[in-house]
Amino acid sequence: MTSHSRICIIGAGPSGIAAAKNCLQAGLAVAVFDRGERVGGNWVYSDSPGHSSVYATTHIISSKALSQYEDYPMPADYPDYPSHRLLQRYFENYARDFGVLPHIRFGHTVEGATPVAGGGWLVRVRDQQGVVGEQHFSHLMVANGHHHDPQLPEIPGGFSGRYCHSHEFKRADESFRGQRVLVIGAGNSACDIAVETARVSAKTCIAMRSGQWFVPKFMFGLPTDVFAARTGWLPPRLQQWLSAQTLRLLTGGNRAYGLPEPSTPLFTQHPTINSELMYFIRHGEIEPRPGVARFDGSLVEFSDGRREEFEIVIAATGYWTTFPFFDEQLISFKHSLRIPLYKKMMHAEHASLYFIGLFQPLGCIWPLADYQARLAVAEITGAYRRPADMRAAIQHELDHPHYAFRPSVRHAVEVDYHRFRRELLRELGAAHPARAQPAR
Repeated sequence: MTSHSRICIIGAGPSGIAAAKNCLQAGLAVAVFDRGERVGGNWVYSDSPGHSSVYATTHIISSKALSQYEDYPMPADYPDYPSHRLLQRYFENYARDFGVLPHIRFGHTVEGATPVAGGGWLVRVRDQQGVVGEQHFSHLMVANGHHHDPQLPEIPGGFSGRYCHSHEFKRADESFRGQRVLVIGAGNSACDIAVETARVSAKTCIAMRSGQWFVPKFMFGLPTDVFAARTGWLPPRLQQWLSAQTLRLLTGGNRAYGLPEPSTPLFTQHPTINSELMYFIRHGEIEPRPGVARFDGSLVEFSDGRREEFEIVIAATGYWTTFPFFDEQLISFKHSLRIPLYKKMMHAEHASLYFIGLFQPLGCIWPLADYQARLAVAEITGAYRRPADMRAAIQHELDHPHYAFRPSVRHAVEVDYHRFRRELLRELGAAHPARAQPAR
């Protein structure tokens, strides 16, 4: 570590505060920029449609046991699946207890980040008053997440009713009462929103182009991820087969609910964690539909030729992985099916740049983002050395994914939680302790 090490962290969400904590514990000077007003990123609820936040009834979909930072357990009185309110409080307490809060500059938007020829990064920031300034940092940690740039499907025709991305959905308020609602998608947000709107709408349908693995939140009395972790000692293919058979035994298979069967093996696409969709379908509150073929005014035509009228269509169709503060000629992963970063964090050409939390595990991001941050700090302080041939190391990872993930933008950053955790721990085990530095 050089005497002038100064770290810029973009984002004060779960990954950003973990990055800041690790920097501070190593005695590094740090500045965290976040355009919001509170710690927590997407977990800070806001009614504003322009703010990418959880919706009013959101609970986490991975359990408390496997979502908490490993050095900062959630309170014992938290339920297995805490609400966004409890999680936001948890993040606030984490940032306070680790001394991160004084280093966060809320209401500050990073508008540009450019590598400097002599080393480091020139970061352009707009403050709350609209004043733009530039600062030089030795290292840059990008922790702004990958759920902020909505990806809308390209559907022929035009819809005359209310058409929006799930990014804008906050609650099933009075505007949904008595309306005919169509939700497009098969992921966690699509199923949650369909369930929420079904409570007040005249009719709610959910349209899926292909089959999905639907996983309940509890299996045999345990949170599903806790139960699954107990089979982690099995060879991956055996664990994959056993988990798939257990799901079919518990649910009866998708066809029993009028849903398409999965087209790929379990774990090769991100599963949907939801215990209510199938219940609502069998109770007649949600009607499944195939993929959308086209819009025609208030009519939606499905791939099977059926045409129905709707007042509201919500596309829960994911997000692009974008970084608006980077020139696209420098770094752009928007259309990438595979993202070339070592351990999903280190760039081959920019050694002073780290992406923290830019991965999607079959589990929770936060504890593993903390490990990524530890690894970044270990390198900055001289306790860790990245592979000498970064391009070869990255290519090896791309050629050997944890599972044969379905090639798509959605799965470009997919990892298996437990295998990725072991990989990061092995990297950290290769790092020797750095000499303690005075706090700055």
